[in-house]
Amino acid sequence: MNFEAILDRDQALIEDFLRKYMENSPQYARLQEAMGYSLLAGGKRIRPVLTLEACRMCGGAVELVLPFACAVEMIHTYSLIHDDLPAMDDDDLRRGRPTSHKVFGEAAAILAGDALLTEAFFAMSQAELSPERIAQGTACLALRAGHLGMVGGQALDLAGRASTLPELETLQSLKTGALLQAAAELGCIAAGGTLEQRQALSGYAEKLGQAFQIRDDMLDVMGEQAQLGKPVGSDAEQGKQTFASLLGLDACAKQVEALTTQAVEALASFERREFLVWLAQRLAQRSF
Repeated sequence: MNFEAILDRDQALIEDFLRKYMENSPQYARLQEAMGYSLLAGGKRIRPVLTLEACRMCGGAVELVLPFACAVEMIHTYSLIHDDLPAMDDDDLRRGRPTSHKVFGEAAAILAGDALLTEAFFAMSQAELSPERIAQGTACLALRAGHLGMVGGQALDLAGRASTLPELETLQSLKTGALLQAAAELGCIAAGGTLEQRQALSGYAEKLGQAFQIRDDMLDVMGEQAQLGKPVGSDAEQGKQTFASLLGLDACAKQVEALTTQAVEALASFERREFLVWLAQRLAQRSF
């Protein structure tokens, strides 16, 4: 099985959906331009790919879950736009080019993020799924993206509430892991999967998110800006504690390996788990 081809196919479906979605949008000042600038800037699209493949693994139709998958990417993109703002992480570079507020100004960047956040839930409402599944999916994404999930993690990050390893694990489980869990759960919900399947996929995504963040912290130390598309060493410059600073690179590498194994084990009950197993292993070894 050619997993790279599956990844390419899924990414193409996602890019096409997002591009057409933005093309059909009316233009108000430069708002839609700012939305598209960040939303259509590429990236790995791991979250929506996870939604598509979780749906497929649970026996659902990928075409029907695309609005859910792309809603997750809209939420992710809005969070990046806001994270980059001077009031937050104050970053000048994202995905290899100037951040939104550097191009459009702070006010337009804030509005672009606001619009993508709300647009995500409208996109979900348009999915050709039963009202019950749309309601379940909406509740799932809202919970994982809000103050009990991603936004809560960002609040802890801004407050500097991560000086110990347990504190850092809590912060990153919210800021990074929660949206990955939503992505996996949404695929299961759209497919009409069982509660047991949803819990297993949530467990997989939780471990995947932990491994992903540790690897990200490692790359901030040893990566190259040209590959990452953003400055390296920014965490150290800002005095942030990271997994790399608390554990060291060798221990981080062992943690990534152990968490990836746990992610794979969470999928043991699924028959068609090969792609998600490969994805976890691929992300554990990524260099960008």
